Amino acid sequence: MTPSSAPPQPQSVSTSVTRSAFFIVATINNDDASRATVRAWCADVANLTRAVGKRVPSGNLTCVVGFASEAWNRLFGAPRPAELHPFREFGTGERIAVATPGDLLVHIRADQTDLCFELATQLMIRLEGAVTTVDEVHGFRNFDMRAIIGFVDGTENPVGDEAAHFTVIGDADPAFAGGSYVLVQKYLHDMKGWNALPVEAQEHIIGRTKLQDIELDDAVKPSWSHSSLTTLEDADGDEIKILRDNMPFGQPGKGEFGTYFIGYARSPQPIERMLENMFVGLPPGNYDRLLDFSRAVTGGLFFVPSEPLLEALAEREAPAAQPIDDALAAQTASAPAVAPPIASAVASSSDGSLAIGSLKGAPRYE
Repeated sequence: MTPSSAPPQPQSVSTSVTRSAFFIVATINNDDASRATVRAWCADVANLTRAVGKRVPSGNLTCVVGFASEAWNRLFGAPRPAELHPFREFGTGERIAVATPGDLLVHIRADQTDLCFELATQLMIRLEGAVTTVDEVHGFRNFDMRAIIGFVDGTENPVGDEAAHFTVIGDADPAFAGGSYVLVQKYLHDMKGWNALPVEAQEHIIGRTKLQDIELDDAVKPSWSHSSLTTLEDADGDEIKILRDNMPFGQPGKGEFGTYFIGYARSPQPIERMLENMFVGLPPGNYDRLLDFSRAVTGGLFFVPSEPLLEALAEREAPAAQPIDDALAAQTASAPAVAPPIASAVASSSDGSLAIGSLKGAPRYE
């Protein structure tokens, strides 16, 4: 394959595990000058990341930028990614995957918090006056890859070519090849309630042993366990994977303990199906009992352009004043409340997971 025919280079979606991560979600101010600032900023992201990263070459600093559906319309217009749409809510009442405001996602990862902090500072300086930050979370890696609730988290991610297969768009949407979709949610945990449970009860909710991180036998693992409801298979019985890089966060002095879920995929459908299984249940009512102790307080879906497309977007002409054409408006208005069917079925539990992510395997991934 010649360089000219090679697929576009993705942003740093698949990267090595880091000790720190910053998650910033912002809305774009509704004026032409702000939108022009954001478009021009697209050309600065890679340069700023390289400049800050060179100060600590071993720090594994990376940055991923994504845009929500309405933001794409206002910033770039047509063409648009085929499966980009507003975040779809699932569930009802107190058990709901909520949609919250957010036009722009910045996901920064590094082995040192100061690298994350410096890059976030430089990126946001250049967006000053053009965006309003609506959520910012500073995550940390917890001991041996354990989530706040004490179970090993994020060890069954696809790696290498498999990671690219499950996360990078290819010929299905050639204009946006090299891109990805990313879904984020901020979960707060009732740690007093969770810690009051016997370990055996916790293990049945997760579907794995807590200390050894071994999957429970199907004969004893409930169908409502997190593991059972977040494992998907396609029509051929092959597992459908996403790439997760969840991070614990919190403020112990304020009694805040949480997990920031972030999942990358070449289509949003698998992640949405996991959320439907968790919040609605499979069958309906057989919901994920982890949600009795975990509450989603944010939710957003974003498209991550390839590296060359992100830079090229800086030169994109401003779209017409009408942000969405009639056909797209009708499509958005008629979007179902749950994810459309995909060629998959939920496995009885071929792996374990946490916070819409994996809890299976050894306490690390490459």
